Amino acid sequence: MKQNVIAIDLGSNTLRVVKLDCQSGRFVAAYEKIVKTADMLERTGVIHHEAVDRVIYAIKEAQKKIDFSHATVKAVTTEALRQAANKEAVLERIGKETGIFFRIISGEEEAKLTLLAVGHRLEKLHHSAKCFVLADIGGGSTELIFRYGNETFSKSFPVGIVTIAQRYETLDAIKKALVQEMLGMQMFCAQIYATRGPVDAFIATAGTPTTVAAMKLGQNYETYDAKKINGTILAKNELDIYLQKLLALPFEAREEMVGTGRSDLIAAGILIFKQLYTIVECERCVVIDDGLREGVALEGCR
Repeated sequence: MKQNVIAIDLGSNTLRVVKLDCQSGRFVAAYEKIVKTADMLERTGVIHHEAVDRVIYAIKEAQKKIDFSHATVKAVTTEALRQAANKEAVLERIGKETGIFFRIISGEEEAKLTLLAVGHRLEKLHHSAKCFVLADIGGGSTELIFRYGNETFSKSFPVGIVTIAQRYETLDAIKKALVQEMLGMQMFCAQIYATRGPVDAFIATAGTPTTVAAMKLGQNYETYDAKKINGTILAKNELDIYLQKLLALPFEAREEMVGTGRSDLIAAGILIFKQLYTIVECERCVVIDDGLREGVALEGCR
């Protein structure tokens, strides 16, 4: 059995790293940084060289903060690289400059690994839902994963907080467009419910749900504590409260609350998140911090 696994998830907005001690089953170190991988991708179709610079800088910073020696490194990347026309050149440059070689995974594999992490966390929280829907709201895509006992149905949709924020000029424009943008999710959910019936619980992971949960708990980007976030309940009507609270802050205070360069993305994300409550027909949601990076680490230890 492996001693330690370091899992790296390069998303459309954030680079997230975690180290798992396989013998104790404990996550012993973590790192994350906003790198805006998908910045300008919507307009240009390629990953910009400045985004690659930010990714390389973040990986080198993670390598200084976390002991990579004697650990198996598993590095995956998702929707931004799936879409980018220059994906091979980008990953080659990152590999050459950092020694970390990323594998682009499909939306289906992303959903499977995220579910592994969330299921692991729900067990630790003694959460009793036998059937639930999990939404993973990423920068470039959103995965919907339905779990009925031992059966799983999942699909990845190219609707993310970065792509939507860059496609539309204002929050009003986003609000108007979301029903149409998320129609595929609506149809997928309706199809699952028609054959399998409704779910007991709605679970959400990734930056938007965890940021809103942090606001509810009085945390900001600097004081964020994942242990307290896990299991936080958010009612649908609370999203409006926290969106208004965020928008009412001066720009600097907003960035301090949710992280530098994230406030416009989180605002767009909250609108996507709220629409998901309508789609999955739930009024309450359980927020989980664990996601793809933890799933990659758990799978790596197996």
